[in-house]
Amino acid sequence: MLQKITLPKASVLTSPNPVSLACTLRGDGETNLATVSRWTYLSYNPPMIAYAMAKTSYSGERVRADGRVVLTVPGEEIAAAVMSCGSTTGRNTDKAKKFGIRLEELPGCPIRIPAKSRVAIVCRLADFYEAGDHYLYICNAEEVYGDADLRALFAWDGDHRRNGKRQIDGRLPHPSL
Repeated sequence: MLQKITLPKASVLTSPNPVSLACTLRGDGETNLATVSRWTYLSYNPPMIAYAMAKTSYSGERVRADGRVVLTVPGEEIAAAVMSCGSTTGRNTDKAKKFGIRLEELPGCPIRIPAKSRVAIVCRLADFYEAGDHYLYICNAEEVYGDADLRALFAWDGDHRRNGKRQIDGRLPHPSL
């Protein structure tokens, strides 16, 4: 039976979600990494995605200034380092260096991405909108790369700080278990 719930509770009921990193250029030209757990595909023709970040986010500030972002879905192999990226701002910290994340280049893109990424979507900012305490970023996907051999990192119960996979008898159970 349906019961009235809060939006955060709904995010728990619709988990898991892929944990992602918004990769942007810092003011010094280095790559900044920020965890993102809420994004979606908007259109395949033209290819577009959207994601949300808190208004206070340094990465949001950078994409608004530069107009470029690479959204990546990291592999499980780098889970601990990826989750650490959400614990500090990149304004004065090189997160890749601090958390030991090896970065690699994409063809024709100045923003480097974490090695061991399952998906990388190279984007140009089309627009952004105020959405409560967040900004919603609408992006044109210019290039998309993928590695089907890597397992994606997922957030459980609507919380990007809880990650990994839960298995019971070799199957993934409902996230509320």
